[in-house]
Amino acid sequence: MSAATGPLRHTWYDDALAFVTGTLFIAIGVTMFTHAGLLTGGTAGLAFLAHYASGIGFGPLFFAINLPFYALARRAMGRSFTLKTFAAVTLLSALTSAIPRWAGFAVLDPWFAAVAGGLLMGAGFLVLFRHHASLGGLNIAVLVLQKRYGWRAGWVQMGIDGAILVASLAVVEPKRIAMSIVGALALNLTLALNHRPGRYVAF
Repeated sequence: MSAATGPLRHTWYDDALAFVTGTLFIAIGVTMFTHAGLLTGGTAGLAFLAHYASGIGFGPLFFAINLPFYALARRAMGRSFTLKTFAAVTLLSALTSAIPRWAGFAVLDPWFAAVAGGLLMGAGFLVLFRHHASLGGLNIAVLVLQKRYGWRAGWVQMGIDGAILVASLAVVEPKRIAMSIVGALALNLTLALNHRPGRYVAF
């Protein structure tokens, strides 16, 4: 990039490939977490809790929980961001429902699931953020805070996720919470180290 040309603009096929890649990474991480009985933060954490309590699939619950947040996204981040976020949420909901039919785990250590699943989800979120999209819910608030005040998305998201995981102690055994906190650290450190203002200038 040069000063004369300015930031590069993503094409529609750049965005399409990013949505498939990012949501696939996240869906695999979610599948690992589900198989290991782990939790995460944000609206995904709420969907996990509802899934464990009701037996309803993560995908439909995640899609439904995100519906009220699209109005906030439209006001705070604009129409393009909202449409991209809706597309990403819909695709993730579909993938998390489909992947268990496509692949399974004969052996999956919960600690490995926490680290590897967290890193995969962090990488997936990074891809989506860099293409001006998110997975709705609290991701929207986190991105607004970074955009307006320069607060790093990873650190803010880590604080929110930690609070949700601590609150989950009421319904989940402490060992699973400890594993889930490791997963949240892996996810959010990926964002904190890589998603910084000014580091990535395409849009």
